[in-house]
Amino acid sequence: MRDRIIYKSLCENLGNTPTEDQASALEKLASFITDGRTESIFLLTGYAGTGKTSIISTVVRTLDNLRIRSVLLAPTGRAAKVLASHAGKQAFTIHKKIYRQRSLKDGTGSFVLDRNLSRNTYFLVDESSMISNIAAESTVFGSGRLLDDLLEYVYSGTDCRLILVGDDAQLPPVGAVISPALDRAVLEGYGFGLITAELRQVVRQSESSGVLMNATGIRLQVSEGRLDHPSLDCRNYRDIVRISGEDLIEELSGSYGACGLEGTIVIVNSNRQANRYNQGIRNRIFFREEEICAGDIVMIVRNNYSLMEEDESGPGFIANGDIAEIRRIRKYEERYGFRFAEMMLWFPDYDYELESLVLLDVLHLDSPSLPADRNKELFHSILEDYQHIRTKGKQYTAVREDRYFNALQIKFAYAVTCHKAQGGQWERVFIDQGMFNRAEISLDYLRWFYTALTRSTGKVYLVNFSDDFFI
Repeated sequence: MRDRIIYKSLCENLGNTPTEDQASALEKLASFITDGRTESIFLLTGYAGTGKTSIISTVVRTLDNLRIRSVLLAPTGRAAKVLASHAGKQAFTIHKKIYRQRSLKDGTGSFVLDRNLSRNTYFLVDESSMISNIAAESTVFGSGRLLDDLLEYVYSGTDCRLILVGDDAQLPPVGAVISPALDRAVLEGYGFGLITAELRQVVRQSESSGVLMNATGIRLQVSEGRLDHPSLDCRNYRDIVRISGEDLIEELSGSYGACGLEGTIVIVNSNRQANRYNQGIRNRIFFREEEICAGDIVMIVRNNYSLMEEDESGPGFIANGDIAEIRRIRKYEERYGFRFAEMMLWFPDYDYELESLVLLDVLHLDSPSLPADRNKELFHSILEDYQHIRTKGKQYTAVREDRYFNALQIKFAYAVTCHKAQGGQWERVFIDQGMFNRAEISLDYLRWFYTALTRSTGKVYLVNFSDDFFI
């Protein structure tokens, strides 16, 4: 009886008549909320435009009405900002919520799993396709396996439960073949009960969107494993446009004028292509001849754990993929064979301003960040300044805390790779698939293209696509 009351409340809070898929998901969620067993996970997957975020908002409002606490989480700062704007409730990055930093005095600066003091709380995680479980940073964050740590944190609380939401056709985490947080076999392997729901029906108000209609076609290809060219329809829609390279500068200029830097993004498939685009945009649209200047939009390309204080306004650390605007540049200097600049940066996803030393050598590299050999070179060059310290351990600790070693690594962010764009949304998205035009159609490519298409909330421009992609 109580589950029917909650189901009715969920439907009312949805604000419109649910699709069949949504109604089924809401029924299962009502049972999940009323079920007394806490050792279970709810997994909600769905196509773009099927109302996953609306379901999250509905659950939050219904839990609020029931005076049950909920916490919203996402893998990145940008994804958390998007989630918060849709749900009307503060959202946190997973890392900020579940980890706490050890004192830098111990020389590690590592993050350990925090205690979950919550009681009877639902943790809702959006964009769960981005949650990795590869121990690439085992010496920094907890066990190094984010999914493992998330589950341990949530279920170590008193009567706490987890709702994972995402699209399993999007790109998996870097280095992974699947998205483990959306994989039934992986989740069942933890020993939890698993309740699943999938949304496939595009909601009525989205049916006129060419972006979503074409994305749904690619989504079906992913589900069915059909490795042929997508049949894109640009003729019958105004929100998906095919353009040539000759038209790109004009269209980009118009987009910056209409939507601003925050509302426009170019998505490419490699760091080399992103570098070429970024330089072209700065030179030909903004007429900037300086290497870098105030007003430029940049992306952090390596995690930094020492600069941002742990407080309520900031995330506690600066993450790979965070976007910032350069407010001013104070001075430049060359040291240890590298170039640095002192900058004031504003992070819009956190509304946080920070003054920091920035390493300029990374700006134009085709690698994602400073290569390991160059990073080692910087480390040992700085180490020379601490030879007066008696023990090697303390010398190494001094280098790890050195402001030059901890200088932010940045690239321009007018054009980014699809992995960097994942979790974010922009009003206008320009997609240039570069080498994919000449490559065989693969499942990886279809996931890449689907993820790129679904970053748009307004209009998509397909740049230099071959005729093979269109009906």
